[in-house]
Amino acid sequence: MKKFKKVILGLGFVSLLGLGLTTAQPAQAASTKTVTDMTGTKVEIPKKVKKVADLWHANNQVVLLLGGQKKLVATTAMIQKQPWFAEVYPNITKVTAPYNGTDLQVEELVKTNPDVVIASDDATIQKAKDAGIPAVNAMYQDFAGLKKSVTLTANVLGGNAPKIAKTYNKELNSNIKYVKKNVTTKKSKPKVLHIVGATDLLKVDGTKSIVDEWIKAAGGQNAIKAEGNMITTTAEEITKSNPDIIIVGQTTTKAAREALKNDERFANLKAVKNNKVYGNPTGTFAWDRYSAEEALQVLWVAKLLHPKDMKNVDMNKKTRQFYQKYYNYDLTKAQAKLILAGENPKA
Repeated sequence: MKKFKKVILGLGFVSLLGLGLTTAQPAQAASTKTVTDMTGTKVEIPKKVKKVADLWHANNQVVLLLGGQKKLVATTAMIQKQPWFAEVYPNITKVTAPYNGTDLQVEELVKTNPDVVIASDDATIQKAKDAGIPAVNAMYQDFAGLKKSVTLTANVLGGNAPKIAKTYNKELNSNIKYVKKNVTTKKSKPKVLHIVGATDLLKVDGTKSIVDEWIKAAGGQNAIKAEGNMITTTAEEITKSNPDIIIVGQTTTKAAREALKNDERFANLKAVKNNKVYGNPTGTFAWDRYSAEEALQVLWVAKLLHPKDMKNVDMNKKTRQFYQKYYNYDLTKAQAKLILAGENPKA
């Protein structure tokens, strides 16, 4: 009888072990999740991501927008030097920056022990994977891609981020719809030249780019007919196009006007002579490309091209509302004015 009890007890113990094993397996499986990045690649990452290495300059702003900035353990040197980003989130200057835009210091990256890497190019993705770190590609080229990339980043971050992403995508859609309703039916479609930066006036944005998309959405037409993002054109092509409005990225309106007026190739352009040259607004990231603040860009450009039709849109107010809503940062009217002029915060 005692022997029989021992057998029963033994079987019970084995059963308990079996139960333990079966309950452990789902728990282990639930510790990870799969996300599909912008290239269509499925990447397995921890279910609860606590540390993020964001090696794409622009996507750091998306992380900030989604409230995940405290999870950043690695960033880029460019973002650390972005004045408005540091204004909104001063701790960015204390985050390790193992990537300068061309070279990735893998050893420094590994030291931060990230759960996942977010990047925008295949080479960086591969280096992260070679180091044993899951990596997702968040690169996009149009508004549809921007919304998808924001959603991807939110799924990586988890927590409240997906809810914020839905709110943001809805607002972006709403702003684009509002602009199209008010300006795209107009017969007058000003020709817009978008120059990448004031240091190279021949580097421009052509068709089939996100810049071309917001120019059209805002009721304009691209002065450049060649396809491509950040392409090099000729002075002759720019002169021939004779744009109505010129927008220059990465600079202030004052500096943009000086650069074009002082260049004999462009001094007689219609836009230059009429003072229709503007620096593109720059906030926590430049509004004109790869920016969550594209939601503001499309409004700003539409108001620039069709001020009467967009008279009810107060860009200073819109900018302040955006920063409070997504960054929990209260911009003053003076600060919003600086952002709209492409200028840095005052010390």
